[in-house]
Amino acid sequence: MDTSAGADLTRPGRALPGNGSGQGAGRSVEWALRPAEQADVEVIAELRATVMRPDLERLGRFDERRVRRRLRESFFPGHTSVVIVDGDFAGCVTLRPAEDGLWLEHFYLVPDLQGRGLGSAVLRAQLDRTDADRLPVRLNVLQGSAARRLYERHGFTVEVQDPIDVFMVRRPVRDEEVRS
Repeated sequence: MDTSAGADLTRPGRALPGNGSGQGAGRSVEWALRPAEQADVEVIAELRATVMRPDLERLGRFDERRVRRRLRESFFPGHTSVVIVDGDFAGCVTLRPAEDGLWLEHFYLVPDLQGRGLGSAVLRAQLDRTDADRLPVRLNVLQGSAARRLYERHGFTVEVQDPIDVFMVRRPVRDEEVRS
């Protein structure tokens, strides 16, 4: 699977109201992916701080500087795609190669677009690619995060957890298996 910045990752799609957690309402969302660039790092760092703040505060772990610094230190544009909705930045997702598959990281959507099926649509597109390549995908999510339900709906299961993090894995789905 080529996740380099030079790859044509634009994969338009449509997320329909009610496709996600059922919280969204209104019109469908047209979306596409584009390769990230180094210039995207600050807008992604700000989105990370916004999206993760409630969970990190709940866990007593929010730090204004650290939340952004951790993104900057682990940002690899060659493995990251930017989500575009109506021509505007709407989020990002990273699939980083690992020793035994891929790590799904930095999957953030602007709050106004959450709960409308966009996260499911983007995740499904990424997982279709990893399934075609027969690669397992791992991730970690904060304890108590609503994102965990999204990942579970898409076949991720808990490998290990601690008081802060839940580490999950999804094995490739074969063509004959039913996907969520």
